[in-house]
Amino acid sequence: MADVSAIFGILLALGIVFPGLLTAWWLLFPATVERARLRLDHSPWSCFWLGGVATALLVVPIVVLLALPIGPAKLAGWGLIFLALTFASLGAAGLAAKMALRLQARGENSAVTAGVVTPGAFARAAIALELAAAFPVVGWFIFIPLAIVTSLGATVFALLRWVPARAPEAAPRTVSPTP
Repeated sequence: MADVSAIFGILLALGIVFPGLLTAWWLLFPATVERARLRLDHSPWSCFWLGGVATALLVVPIVVLLALPIGPAKLAGWGLIFLALTFASLGAAGLAAKMALRLQARGENSAVTAGVVTPGAFARAAIALELAAAFPVVGWFIFIPLAIVTSLGATVFALLRWVPARAPEAAPRTVSPTP
């Protein structure tokens, strides 16, 4: 029974601190999170596929390192897992920012400046992201892996500063006076 209580306590603690982690990334690295949000906004499938490639490239050395009977190799394998999830959480902050903009657009205060995320909307989006991941079975086995892979891809794009090309703005139309 103590094991069940310990696992429940750990999951509860992680559930409490995850929105705080995303908010900390959003406040500490606003430009990187914004680049990840823009990339997720304009090309989510590119983020997913790049994240899939990055995951595939990380899985092989992690499995090899964890399979070795040498303590430092196992430590290096766990360190790679830690780094990959850390980078993915940076992209998850971009995902939460994207969700926050959508929450703001659907909210009562529609006069919010376009493209500017408010702290309240970001916190609500981070909690919504966490609750989606906590949903039994669908959240655990479908949402979490998809979100991690896509967030990792968005982070790679953001760290490489590969932002999507902006659509050309329409030139202002002028009406010529008729003679």
